[in-house]
Amino acid sequence: MNKINTLFANQGDKKFLSLYFCAGCPTLESTGDVILAMQRRGIDFIEVGIPFSDPLADGPVIQSAATQALKNGMSVQLLFDQLKAIKDEVEIPLILMGYLNPILHYGIEPFCQSCVESGVSGMIIPDLPFDDYLNIVKPIADKYNLRVIMLITPETSDERIRFIDDHTDGFIYMVSSAAITGAQQSFNDAKQAYFRRINAMQLRNPRMIGFGISNAQTLKAAQDNAAGAIIGSKFVTLLNEAEGNADIALDRLFEALA
Repeated sequence: MNKINTLFANQGDKKFLSLYFCAGCPTLESTGDVILAMQRRGIDFIEVGIPFSDPLADGPVIQSAATQALKNGMSVQLLFDQLKAIKDEVEIPLILMGYLNPILHYGIEPFCQSCVESGVSGMIIPDLPFDDYLNIVKPIADKYNLRVIMLITPETSDERIRFIDDHTDGFIYMVSSAAITGAQQSFNDAKQAYFRRINAMQLRNPRMIGFGISNAQTLKAAQDNAAGAIIGSKFVTLLNEAEGNADIALDRLFEALA
């Protein structure tokens, strides 16, 4: 079974915490160390960002990280090489998060094959049109037992959400708002209403809430309304401040979430 499915099948009453970081930032060779530190410290699954020059859904923190990673020399091929080097040590699911252009340049089937060879369980492609997912990407991903995770926002209609739920597997990424990524201090009434609306739909797939989670209040709101929370910008900031020392960054993150 795919590691993502196994993780959620065995969840029980636990609430998951997933972290995002951009491969190649702040240092080119830190990818493996960051992943292994997260696993050691109890993170449930990891989103590894593929740096791209035009990350439309990302705020300034992750944009800056992607720019630095590209300056450092990170590439899709190098990322796969780094992941292969630690494959036998990684037990938790790894999900690659990246934009469509670098994946198309690499080739969709070669990309999926390299994911398997590198121990990757799935991918998130924010700018992948759903029709292209159904007709082109999904058949190849299914061939390699990979999960393609789709995003929904407060503006996504109930009809569209149910269609996504019917045609995806693994989990659904609930974006907390229609804005770009970035830390927030709290979720307002509109976001809370969005969470309640999706809860009431009783979807087949579990859901993870991301975008804007940075403190105990936003973490609790996410975990109360989904299978767990995904933190990106806050951790990327802390990792940069710690100059790539993931244990220091995790210590500071856990303090902020307490």
